[in-house]
Amino acid sequence: MAGVVFALSSLLLLQTVSSCPKECSCDTHAKVVDCRGRGLYDIPRKLHQDTLELYLQNNRLRGLGSMSFRETPQLQILDLANNTITTLSPSALLGLKSLKVLSLANNSIREVDRRLLVSIRNLTILDLSFNTIGGLPGALADSFHFLTHLSLHYNRLTKLDRIHLEALGNLKVLQLKGNPWRCDCHLIGLKLWLETFAFKGGMVDSVTCVQPHLMLERDLRHIPYELFHSCMITSYSYLFANIHYLDNKHRMLSGQLHPSPRAPSGSDFSPPGEAILPECEAKQRSRPVNYRRAIATVVITGVVCGIVCLMMLAAAVYGCAYAAINAKYQRELKKKAKEAGSGEEREKH
Repeated sequence: MAGVVFALSSLLLLQTVSSCPKECSCDTHAKVVDCRGRGLYDIPRKLHQDTLELYLQNNRLRGLGSMSFRETPQLQILDLANNTITTLSPSALLGLKSLKVLSLANNSIREVDRRLLVSIRNLTILDLSFNTIGGLPGALADSFHFLTHLSLHYNRLTKLDRIHLEALGNLKVLQLKGNPWRCDCHLIGLKLWLETFAFKGGMVDSVTCVQPHLMLERDLRHIPYELFHSCMITSYSYLFANIHYLDNKHRMLSGQLHPSPRAPSGSDFSPPGEAILPECEAKQRSRPVNYRRAIATVVITGVVCGIVCLMMLAAAVYGCAYAAINAKYQRELKKKAKEAGSGEEREKH
């Protein structure tokens, strides 16, 4: 009996040892596999399926194929930093439903497919820094409801829609430094979101503008809203230009649908024995057209006035809301400063 037990134990031990790739070192108790700096070109095979942490940084990996980690479905930490990864299969991370931490920092990734994010919805930390990413997929907001740390610094982001960030309700730390931000009208939404995020206690490193020249090397969060006044003017100009275009188009269509024919005397279309009076006919034809034009002008003017009033009301509401949030934020800062000062005085006494 003792011999059978010994044989089974030896077999299990041999299986455990053989489940660790020769290029890596494994901690079977902690279920950690360390393959850092081994010059690997591919993901090692024969990994134990119970592996919880896999470290592959400082290698020569160039891409991740479909289901690259199918042997380790229970992974919670995956570090792929400091490789030369350029391509990511949309199904590369398929099956990693328990993944909490993912680092793809310092690679050569240009874009992230939205399908890549679907299978890793439980992430809490995502590091995409030091890549060449120029934009984020819209699925980011729908995929990472548990995300607390997001690193996007030193990429090629010029803008970032607030829709990517609003659904990240648990986000605590956001790193955006080192991107060529274009601080124009498209970044007003991000500016407002960053202020709200900071007021709630979130941490952001910096959003330093590169374009336009007026905003060069200025932090988006500290740029006064007065410098974005041209955005409102542009919106008005665009609105009125479209209304003018639609009005001209309406007049052209009215002229085509309601022509004012003037048949010459003696025309084949004239009933015999009847004389055509051009001046009377012109007046009879023009009155309905002018009437319709007048109605169209009144309607368009009313729409324009209504839209302008709504935009002015929205601007007023936004200004009041911003002032209230800023005032509350300043009160909180003063309160924290007083508490810190009183704490220091207590320590001295």
